[in-house]
Amino acid sequence: MITVNPDGKIMVRRCLVTLRPFRLFILGIGFFSLCFLMASLGGQFSARRPGDSPFTIRTEVTGALESRGVLRKMSDLLELMVKRVDALARLENSSELHRAHGPLALDRWPPGAGLMERIQAIAQNVSDIAVKVDQILRHSLILHSKVSEGRRDQCEAPSDPKFPDCSGKVEWMRARWTSDPCYAFFGVDGTECSFLIYLSEVEWFCPPLPWRNRTAPQTAPKPLPKAQAVFRSNLSHLLDLMGSGKESLIFMKKRTRRLAAQWALAAQRLARKLGGTQRDQKQILVHIGFLTEESGDVFSPRVLKGGPLGEMVQWADILAALYVLGHGLRVTVSLKELQSNLGVPPGRGNCPLTVPLPFDLIYTDYHGLQQMKQHMGLSFRKYRCRIRVIDTFGTEPAYNHEEYATLHGYRTNWGYWNLNPKQFMTMFPHTPDNSFMGFVSEELNQTEKQRIKAGKASNMAVVYGKEASIWKGKEKVLSILSEHMEVHGTVFYESQRPPEVPAFVKNHGLLPQPEFQQLLRKAKTRFSPPHSSLNHEFFRGKPTSREVFSQHPYAERFIGKPHVWTVNYNNSGEFEAALKAILRTQVDPYLPYEYTCEGMLERIHAYIQHQDFCAAPGPAPPGAGVPKSPFVLAPNATHLEWARNSSLAPGAWPPAHSLRAWLAAVGRACTDACLDRGLVCEPSFFPFLNSQDAFQKLQVPCDSTEWEMNHLYPAFAQPGQECLLQKEPLLFSCAGASAKHRRLCPCRDFRKGQVALCQDCL
Repeated sequence: MITVNPDGKIMVRRCLVTLRPFRLFILGIGFFSLCFLMASLGGQFSARRPGDSPFTIRTEVTGALESRGVLRKMSDLLELMVKRVDALARLENSSELHRAHGPLALDRWPPGAGLMERIQAIAQNVSDIAVKVDQILRHSLILHSKVSEGRRDQCEAPSDPKFPDCSGKVEWMRARWTSDPCYAFFGVDGTECSFLIYLSEVEWFCPPLPWRNRTAPQTAPKPLPKAQAVFRSNLSHLLDLMGSGKESLIFMKKRTRRLAAQWALAAQRLARKLGGTQRDQKQILVHIGFLTEESGDVFSPRVLKGGPLGEMVQWADILAALYVLGHGLRVTVSLKELQSNLGVPPGRGNCPLTVPLPFDLIYTDYHGLQQMKQHMGLSFRKYRCRIRVIDTFGTEPAYNHEEYATLHGYRTNWGYWNLNPKQFMTMFPHTPDNSFMGFVSEELNQTEKQRIKAGKASNMAVVYGKEASIWKGKEKVLSILSEHMEVHGTVFYESQRPPEVPAFVKNHGLLPQPEFQQLLRKAKTRFSPPHSSLNHEFFRGKPTSREVFSQHPYAERFIGKPHVWTVNYNNSGEFEAALKAILRTQVDPYLPYEYTCEGMLERIHAYIQHQDFCAAPGPAPPGAGVPKSPFVLAPNATHLEWARNSSLAPGAWPPAHSLRAWLAAVGRACTDACLDRGLVCEPSFFPFLNSQDAFQKLQVPCDSTEWEMNHLYPAFAQPGQECLLQKEPLLFSCAGASAKHRRLCPCRDFRKGQVALCQDCL
C-alpha cells in the first residue's frame, strides 16, 4: 500500500513492516558487541590477580588475543552487511523514508539520517571500541611480560639444604614431564615455574615459592570428634558391600551367611569381655587384588570346581570380622574401583593422589599392593604405613628391606616393599615377626563332635597337596604310608591327563568345600609334604625337610594338646615309628581358641586399636646420644626386666612392662630362646634393646660396638667380644640364628589360646 504525505513524499507501508525485524537485528548486534567487549575487558582485568601462576596468565593472554581477532571479524562482518543492505538503503532514499511507526522507531538519529548512515555509525562505533580494546590488550601484554620476566627470575631451582633433591627433580621434569598425563592434570605446561609449583605444592621436593599466594588460615579447624565403633550382628549390609558377579564372591557370601550366627554370638562375648571400653571407628578399604581382572582372577572360574579356596575363606572371615567390630568398610575387587576410592589422578600413576587418603587402614594382598604402588605415585610412600598385607602363602622370615634383600639375594615377596614386618598378616602363625591374622574354623556342638568321632576311619590319611609336582620324589614316603593307612588325595588334574601320583592313592581331584570337609573329618590324620600349603599352615620356620601332623607346634607347648609330630623324611625308621604312634593315639576333635570367631575378633580388635606403624619408634642413628635403657637386671641375674620406677614408653604396643630380655645361646634364634622360657618373642621391643647399655646391664663385655644392617642384630659376636647393633629398623627379626652370635632377644607373655597377644594387649 502506497500513500502520499502532505510534503509529497511517498511511504511504502509494507516496506516498513519488512524492515522492522531488520532493525531488531541491528540493535541486537550492537547490544551483543557491547556485552562481548565488557566481558573481554573484565576477563583481562581479572587476569591480573596476584598469586596466579605464570602459565595461568599465559593462557588468559592467549584468550585475549583471540578476543581481539573476534572483534576484527565482527567489524568485517558489519562492513559486509553494509554492502548487502545497500540495495534496501537505496529504496529508502528513493522513497525518502524518514520515520517508522511503532515502539521501536529509530527516530533518535539526527533528522535526515537514513538506514545506511545508521548502520555505518554502529559499525564505526564497534570499530572504535575494537581499536581501544586492542590498545588496552597491548598494554596488558607488556605489563604481563614484565611480571612474567620478574617471576622467571624466581623460577630457578633454589639451592636449599632442606630440599637436596629439588634441582635433580626439576631436571627430570624438563626431560620427562610429558611422559605421564597426570603432570598436565596438575597444571604442568613445560615452563620452569610450572615445574617448581608442582614440585613444591603437589610433591614435596622443592621449597614453597615466595611469590605464590598461599595464605594459610589463621586458625586451624578443630578436628571432628571420632565416631565410636559399635558391634554389629546383622550382616546383610556386608553382603551388599561384597558385591556380586564373580563365583569367588558368591562363595565368600555363602560362607558369611553360614557363619552369621557364630559371628553374632562371638560379638556378644567380646563385648562383655571389653566392658565399656571405647573403640574408635576406623574407615577401612579392603582391596582384594587377586580377584581383579588386571591380575587375571584365575580363582573365580575354579571356585565351584573345588579350586584354591583358602584365600577366599580367609578374606570372607576378615570382612566379617571388620564389619562385626563396627568399622566403616569399603570393598573393591577391580582396579577402577580402587582408583576411584583412592583419588588417583588420570595418567600412568606417577603423580600423588588428588586428595588426602580418606581411609585409616587398607587391607590388601600382594596383587593389590603392587597395584597401589603402581597407581599411587609418591603417595604410596606417604601412606604405606596404613597398609596391611594379607599373606596366605609366605613362610619365610621377614627380611623386609630392599637393599638388604638385594645384597643377600632374597627373591621373595618380603624384601622389596620396605614395610614393617608386622604389616604382613599371615594366614597361620609362622613367626612372631609377622602379625597373625588367621581365619575361622566352624565351631561344632557336642552332638556334631560325637558324630565326627564315630565316623572316623581308623586307618585313613588325606594327602594334602593339590599340585602333582609336590609329590615328585616322595614315592618312598607314600609307599611307607600306604602300608599302614588308606591314602586319599585331592590332586588337581584335567580329565584327559591323570595326575602323576602312585596308583594306590585314591585321588578325588578338586572337591567342593563341603565334600572336602567331610573327607577331612573322616580321616585319621592329614599328611603334608614339604612346600605344600598345609605344611606351611602349621609350620613355624622349621627346616622344610620335616613334616607336621595335626595341630601346629604352639599347640603342644601352650594349649596342652600334644597331637603334633615332626618327622624327617630322610629317616624312614623315624617316619614309620611316627605313623605307628599316630595309629595308637586317640585324637579328639579340638578347635584352638585363636581359630574361633571370638578369637579372631579379639585379635583383629587389638590390632586395629593399637598397632600404629606410622608412629613406630626406630633405633637411634649411629653416633647419636642414646639414652640409657629403662631396664634392670633381674634378681637372678639371668635377664633384663622393665624397671618399676621407669615410665612406660608412650605409644608402645604391646605394653613395654611385659618385656623380658635374654641373651640367647650361640646358634639359637630368638623364637626358640623365648619359647624355652614359656614366652613369645616380640620384635616390636627390639628398639628398646638396641643399645650398648642393654649389653652392659647384662654384664656382656663389649670390646667394641658397631652398627650394621643384619637381621640377627642386636647380637654379641664370639670370638671378638664385639657388640653389634641394628642399623635398619625394618630388619628386626625374631627368626634366624648364627653359630657366631648370641642374639639379644625381647620376650613377652601371652594370652592363653591367643599367642599373638600379650596378657594386657586388649
